[in-house]
Amino acid sequence: MFFSGSLATAIKIECIVEQTYGQWWQSRHRTMLRGVLAKTFRLVGYTIQYGCIAHCAFEYVGGVVMCSGPSMEPTIQNSDIVFAENLSRHFYGIQRGDIVIAKSPSDPKSNICKRVIGLEGDKILTNSPSDFFKSHSYVPTGHVWLEGDNLQNSTDSRYYGPIPYGLIRGRIFFKIWPLSDFGFLRDSPNGHRFSDD
Repeated sequence: MFFSGSLATAIKIECIVEQTYGQWWQSRHRTMLRGVLAKTFRLVGYTIQYGCIAHCAFEYVGGVVMCSGPSMEPTIQNSDIVFAENLSRHFYGIQRGDIVIAKSPSDPKSNICKRVIGLEGDKILTNSPSDFFKSHSYVPTGHVWLEGDNLQNSTDSRYYGPIPYGLIRGRIFFKIWPLSDFGFLRDSPNGHRFSDD
């Protein structure tokens, strides 16, 4: 009798221990799951927050750009890395002689890097390399005239005409790479004519 009573007590104690351990484990499991979910949501929140800040910085302040193609040689070589600021375009601060990044009028998925030759109302010498006679044109309101420094190897406003000011993405003013050319960009090396009266 004593033996069966102590066995029953032992079984009860074991059941209570198992039940308590099970509750503890479930509680611990829920706590761990809550902690993981909280950390995950925090990480997602920070990622979205910093992503928005980075987007605004690149869209409104500026960013680093790698240039490709020969159209701006010798001022900007293929694979040069430059800094483009975007504040000038928002405040209509683009001037003749500035080098800008703009959406290509013929391919909106790509960007072009050209020098501003004329602003709205300017009279521009518009002959392309294939033209025999020189002609002039006025840049319409809300547009700019862009050309590459390497006139013999540049597809620019001489081919597709003036582009809307809204296509300008930023103004390049500082060269980062190569280090031998590190610094502010200078005026056009080939004596570009900015307007022709």
